Amino acid sequence: MKYLISVVFFSAMLGMGAHVASAKSLSRIISEIGLTPDDYKVMQATVDQLFANGIPSVGRQLSWNNPDSGSKGTVKLRARQGSCVYLQHFVFPKAATQSREIRTRWCQDANGTWLLTP
Repeated sequence: MKYLISVVFFSAMLGMGAHVASAKSLSRIISEIGLTPDDYKVMQATVDQLFANGIPSVGRQLSWNNPDSGSKGTVKLRARQGSCVYLQHFVFPKAATQSREIRTRWCQDANGTWLLTP
């Protein structure tokens, strides 16, 4: 399946307190939570793996880690609604004392392409 990566996470929720983030660039979100661009690539590859055999069951979770940076995390399919799925990411940037949460929504377009959507 093809994936398009948006440059903006409109539905990102960060931190243990899960405050809602206004539309921020992807690079800014990554920087603010302590992830490197390579961490994001590993995290995105895990999302791709989650969908490798079609839409997984709600509750399915995969883990990722980047040995180069020391960051790690999980991605879990928390809900499905129509042609959209809601993912919950817990990331542990290197040397972080707490995990950070990012929530995303991916919707399938008419061609079957998954798009990161607000």
